[in-house]
Amino acid sequence: MSRFSRTDRSAMVEWWRTIDQPTLICILGLAIFGVFVSVATGSASEARGLGVAAQYFVRHAIFTGFAIAALLLVSMRSVREVRTLGIILFVGALGAMALTLLIGPEVNGATRWLRFGPLSVQPAEFLKPAFVVLVAWTLSQGNRVPGFPGYSLALFILLAPLFLLLLQPDVGQSVLLTAVWGALLFAAGLPFVWTVGLAVAAGVMLGAAYVIFPHVTDRINAYLMGTEGGLTQVDFALRAMRNGGLFGTGPGEGTVKVHVPDAHTDFAFAVMGEELGLWTCIAVAVIFLVIVTRGIIRSMGERDHFVQLAAAGLFLLVGMQAFINMGVNVGLLPAKGMTLPFISYGGSSLVATGITLGFALALTRRRAGSRSVRGLANAGAH
Repeated sequence: MSRFSRTDRSAMVEWWRTIDQPTLICILGLAIFGVFVSVATGSASEARGLGVAAQYFVRHAIFTGFAIAALLLVSMRSVREVRTLGIILFVGALGAMALTLLIGPEVNGATRWLRFGPLSVQPAEFLKPAFVVLVAWTLSQGNRVPGFPGYSLALFILLAPLFLLLLQPDVGQSVLLTAVWGALLFAAGLPFVWTVGLAVAAGVMLGAAYVIFPHVTDRINAYLMGTEGGLTQVDFALRAMRNGGLFGTGPGEGTVKVHVPDAHTDFAFAVMGEELGLWTCIAVAVIFLVIVTRGIIRSMGERDHFVQLAAAGLFLLVGMQAFINMGVNVGLLPAKGMTLPFISYGGSSLVATGITLGFALALTRRRAGSRSVRGLANAGAH
């Protein structure tokens, strides 16, 4: 492939020069690897009578293509366009979440999806990146404009989706949103006393969820005390990973995976561990760590407070979701019903992850005025 000329100023060349190329390569590699993992997870779900393995593979590949296209297109946007898209996406996703309570089908006691013919869309997945962008904007405005009610608006932006999520119910996504929201407030300079108070309030809400929602009670009890007369989802996941050992049983050779519930979604990490081994799981975890840490460090090099908060929050959102999913699969956390970004099957999750990281890459592109660019310019002058 021929090199771009230094005098070439086309939009595509400028995008390639200014984007964080190592992070982009890691993301694309992770997405492509997820397509191959879908072969194993799809066969496990087929063995449980949940569909045809080839269907999972084809659909996963198609939605991964959409996710990559969304990531690339969104990553070309300006800071102002990211903010505008975030506001539009938040309002649309919030309205769609309200519709799920009215016309959404009930699946396993929850109404989280909207069906359009053969397609099912989970609006909450698309709300998450927009939520981070909107909260970051209100907090940055509060620090920049005297009298602007940044913290009050940020609280309203949290409570509106939380209300709808708990009605669905979706406690896992509620916990994720609240955790990212708290991290953004802390990064924006919230006093330590208020931070402790919010942490206590979050603990009270989690205790209330344990009392109110039976499925939350069952999952936490199973995590703390185990179950009598049977194995939990996490037990099967742990058995699958132990069966794989360090190097795995080999592609298509897994045997425990056929007993893992939701093998193609929530427990894809365990299926991957059985067939490809612990070393592959560690490699995937390291790639997530590289993406998140590099993204947050790069965001701290920006001078715009909104860009700092939004970019760091978006990378943190993906990192926390990955940590929760992997933590569940290895028995560190109770089951949450949360997918592993780019690895688990699910059209809404894949495309929404593409949008999330597209926003993050767009915000962290090197622009005039960023600290790193100024540092390079000064070094060149010397």
